[in-house]
Amino acid sequence: MQTTIEPQTSFEVTDQGFYGHFGGAFIPEMLYPNVEELRQNYLSIIADPGFQTEFWQLLEDYVGRPTPLFLAKRLSAQIGATIYLKREDLCHTGAHKINNTIGQILVAQRLGKKRIVAETGAGQHGVATATVCALMGMECIVYMGSIDMERQKPNVDRMRMLGATVVPATSGSQTLKDATNEAMRHWINNPVDTHYIIGSVVGPHPYPDMVARFQSVISEEIRKQLFTKTGRETPDYVVACVGGGSNAAGAFFHYLNEPSVRLVAAEAAGQGVSSGHSAATTALGKPGVLHGSRTILMQTEDGQVTEPYSISAGLDYPGIGPLHAHLFESGRGDFYAITDDEALQACFELSQLEGIIPALETGHALAALAKMNLKSEDVIVVCLSGRGDKDLSTYSKYL
Repeated sequence: MQTTIEPQTSFEVTDQGFYGHFGGAFIPEMLYPNVEELRQNYLSIIADPGFQTEFWQLLEDYVGRPTPLFLAKRLSAQIGATIYLKREDLCHTGAHKINNTIGQILVAQRLGKKRIVAETGAGQHGVATATVCALMGMECIVYMGSIDMERQKPNVDRMRMLGATVVPATSGSQTLKDATNEAMRHWINNPVDTHYIIGSVVGPHPYPDMVARFQSVISEEIRKQLFTKTGRETPDYVVACVGGGSNAAGAFFHYLNEPSVRLVAAEAAGQGVSSGHSAATTALGKPGVLHGSRTILMQTEDGQVTEPYSISAGLDYPGIGPLHAHLFESGRGDFYAITDDEALQACFELSQLEGIIPALETGHALAALAKMNLKSEDVIVVCLSGRGDKDLSTYSKYL
């Protein structure tokens, strides 16, 4: 069913691109024309009836929306509360990322762009970008950290099969942060004909707001589906993993201004928050500027970005999106740090309890359930952000 993408109210981004103290567009002068062109046009493009019709039709006929809201009975019995899973793993390409790439490729077309550049960590955003570029006949260049290319090889092969050029990022930690740096450099050097599809609610304004709007289809569907199943639109908790935070932004979006719904974000603690091998941004970070926005990020005393670590390539990022930084600072969101071992255990449990193999990223959200002091009458929706095919080589080490 076609609807419109609703704006936020008290958590709405300001005209300058801020959520509370976080956001904005802190960018080099050479990038200003690209970002400004997008900022001046994205809202009117998204609001256009022709855009809305094409966007929603593609979500239905190509992506496979709406995705199911599944009552996980055996998991519920183990946790001791009612757990629903929002099945974003059943989207075309296997994750929520395609909701955003469909929206952004339509924006790029309307801006007259011919080429697409993107970054990817776990590879799901890269696959989703390569997919829509193939659909629309546009050239696609994806930057990916060399280490991520090794641990997510199936997704690298998928991108190449779809016709994308995958370029390794060999600097720094050779992961998502470095892929983002390289993609931004490429965009600076190709400003006229290229659009940069950022995969998360990060980067300079208007990206965090634009990506959140495209991902808000998740919470829009949750409200309708939960009402059909239970007679209420509002669960007690919505739980999602957070790296940059796009699936969480989408799952939280239509509940931001309903304080009765607790918003729970699960970050990657890696080998432990204090181990020196972690990506638990809110536990370890402080305010600073990363990839064009002011947010909370992991950094040294002199402001150098700390290298993150997680077993999950999609959460291996040293910051969070500015909306999530605002949710954390304001107390609107509850943030949990989940270790590699806890996430792995949760993935194996879901697989064997419900016959659903989740992505390692999603395992962090599932592991948060055991830390939440839930009551038997609580209703929880977990955003199952992606499927676990891409992580089988990691899982196989623990079988």
